[in-house]
Amino acid sequence: MNERRNPETIHPPVGPYSHQVEVQGSPRWLVMAGQLGRTQDGVVPDDPIEQVELALENVRRNLDAAGMAVTDLVKVTWYLVGEIDVRRRREVTSAWLKGHAPCSTLVYVAALAAPEYRVEVDAWACRT
Repeated sequence: MNERRNPETIHPPVGPYSHQVEVQGSPRWLVMAGQLGRTQDGVVPDDPIEQVELALENVRRNLDAAGMAVTDLVKVTWYLVGEIDVRRRREVTSAWLKGHAPCSTLVYVAALAAPEYRVEVDAWACRT
């Protein structure tokens, strides 16, 4: 059985999607929609590093809502618009992962769902 959720701790979806889909059974899988650098009340900061921090926080909140943790992440895909300070982005990401190293892909794109978005992160998690 698949359970779709939109945690109350994250802004409502900005389109026809769910923030997460949990594939239940053994093991349990959690598939998340791309998480934006957007606060729960819809604020999108201009600073792309702040968007990185918010997108990762939204991934964490999805994990929390499913009873999972960052250590359950198996795949993370980054979508970035334009150059974002690589050193700062890596520092923020490394601090957030705390030594965990899921598979990761980074893709530079021309645009995301709206012009103010510079960062989107989607992720898959699995717990046995």
